[in-house]
Order: sequence, then C-alpha cells, then structure tokens
Amino acid sequence: MTTLYFIYAAIAGLVLGSFYNVVGLRVPVGESIIRPRSHCTTCQRTLGAGELVPFFSYLVQKGTCKGCGTSISILYPLTEIGTAALFVAMPILIGWQPEVFVVWTLISLLILICITDLRYMLIPDKILLVFAILFVALRLVIPAGPWWNMPLGAVAGFTLLLLIALVSKNGMGGGDIKLFGVLGLALGWKCVLLAFLFSACFGTIIGLLGMLFGKVKRGEPMPFGPAIALGTIAAYLWGDRLLSWYFQLL
Repeated sequence: MTTLYFIYAAIAGLVLGSFYNVVGLRVPVGESIIRPRSHCTTCQRTLGAGELVPFFSYLVQKGTCKGCGTSISILYPLTEIGTAALFVAMPILIGWQPEVFVVWTLISLLILICITDLRYMLIPDKILLVFAILFVALRLVIPAGPWWNMPLGAVAGFTLLLLIALVSKNGMGGGDIKLFGVLGLALGWKCVLLAFLFSACFGTIIGLLGMLFGKVKRGEPMPFGPAIALGTIAAYLWGDRLLSWYFQLL
C-alpha cells in the first residue's frame, strides 16, 4: 500500500508540474490558464493528447515540436520531474502524516515562483494570494506550534524583507517581500527567518557561480526565486535541528 502512495505522489507531481508550467508562464502576463489550449509557441499548433503527457512526451519527441521541429525548453520536463521527485521525497523525509499536505503545497508555491522569477523576474500577487489562503486553511487544520506562530511568522517574514529593502534602497523586490510574508504562514517565525538566512547563502553561491560562468553580471539584478526555494526547503527540513544544535552550544 505504501508503494502505491508513492506512485500516486509521483503521478500527482508530474501532472501538477505540467500545470505549474502553464500557470507560471501565463499568469504573469495576464493570460488565461484555460484558454487557449496548450500549443507550440513557435508554430501555434494546438498540442494533441499524446504531446501532453508530462515528461514522457518530451522524451518521445526528443525535445522538439512534432509540427515545426522547434526545440522545446528543457525547463518544461525539468519542472515536471522535479516536482514529482520532491513530492515523493517529502513523505520519505517527514513520513506519511498530515503535515505532508502542507509541504506539498509549499513545494508547489516554490516551483511556481521559480518559473515566474526565472522567466519574467516577477512573483505575481495572484499566485501569492492563492497560496496565502491555502496556507491559512491548512494551518488551521494542521497547526505547527501555538496558534500565534502562523500570524507572527507572516509578520516576521514580511517585516524583515521590508526593512532590508528600505535599508538597501530597493535592493529587495516587492515580490520577495510579500513572498516571505506568505512563507511565514507555513513555516512560523523561527523557520521563516532561517529560510531567509539560507536563501541569502544560496543566492550568494548562485551569484558567484553565475559570474564565474558569465551568466550574471556584477551590479545587475538576478532572479532570487531559486535561492529562496532552496533556502526554504532547507529551513523546513532541517531548521529545527539546527536551532536545537545552536542553542545547545550556547
């Protein structure tokens, strides 16, 4: 039975990953996620059912459009297989418990902000609002700590990023500020602060590697979404252990 749960999680991850590609590419530019149907952005041909199977269609078509032969971005299958892998990994790491629904929702948000930030350097308010509502609903049913941990986490995440933006004179984008407010609803105040610390570390590493390979130029803005995703997942999984270890050293 447990094996079936993991199969369901993998399939759900693949399907949702495909859906998140659509949402992440359309919502920031004000397009509907329903119409038009999925199509090749080069030849505008509507995709058939066989071309919409997450990840596997990309493999069968060898990464090209069946109509015009244009290469399909590798980000599409990477998003799908990455979402599936994370959906399977989380129950292994935290167990099959109600909290897994919170972390799956958290992963979904992080996948979406990576797509929108990498493509448009933007984190849409519509996406943040939807996930804020989801996290409030989930935390009312699946609480993490005392009742005040959720609102305090939202205030802590939003305020910290806002102060950094003010001090650095807009060195932090408005989308990042609101995102950490939403993350605070899911993580609580301690974990959201750790998430920012880890995100800053990952951002520094990504920035240095980007400059090393000529993908990032000094002084120019770069997408912070992937670093936030990595930092948030690290804080969620290991934040409590790191805090306990730190306080034991004091």
